[in-house]
Amino acid sequence: MTALPSEKPMMPEMTEDDADLVALVGSRLCHDLISPLGAIGNGVELMAMTGTGMSPELQLIAESVNAANARVKFFRVAFGQSAMNQSLGMNEIRGILKEVSETGRIKFDWQVEGDQIRAHVKMTFLALLCMETALPFGGDLTIKRDGDTWTLVGTTKRTKPDADLWSLLDGDTANDIRPAQVQFALLPREAGRQSRALTWAIDETSVTLSF
Repeated sequence: MTALPSEKPMMPEMTEDDADLVALVGSRLCHDLISPLGAIGNGVELMAMTGTGMSPELQLIAESVNAANARVKFFRVAFGQSAMNQSLGMNEIRGILKEVSETGRIKFDWQVEGDQIRAHVKMTFLALLCMETALPFGGDLTIKRDGDTWTLVGTTKRTKPDADLWSLLDGDTANDIRPAQVQFALLPREAGRQSRALTWAIDETSVTLSF
């Protein structure tokens, strides 16, 4: 299944006020969650140091906290506030993706060297969230950049895309989108805000998304 030029009007571009409000909400939620999650993690470590060691119960809590921390850091970039004059370091980006990889089925390979504009990374992370939905059995996601063009490639033993969701990237209107699918509504709007065109293709074992 390959994306074709859409004859339908593109989704209306998000205004700066709308984009800022959505991003501020995302930043606020992630900011307020980081501290308590960190406190729980520290508490688990202290309990493990009392002499009893890491019990199965504490191990489960620790793994859950690590997974939540990793996703919150990822969501802070994907849904949070960003600007063209802000940047993210390569090590920070790779660190976030490494933490998410350690607690999930998908492995990320960030092959882009150097610091990157935060708004570009935001769009990339939104794209990764879209691609994850087509890889329910896990897989590998590689992120590359050639000049000003970003290309994301996912490979797996079998893809399982939702055609209605992917059609949103071609400009179709979102009618009954669920919270876990909000990235499909936000990505084309962010692409419009950055004056970029989305192209994608999915076959039985791979998914590609470029902008």
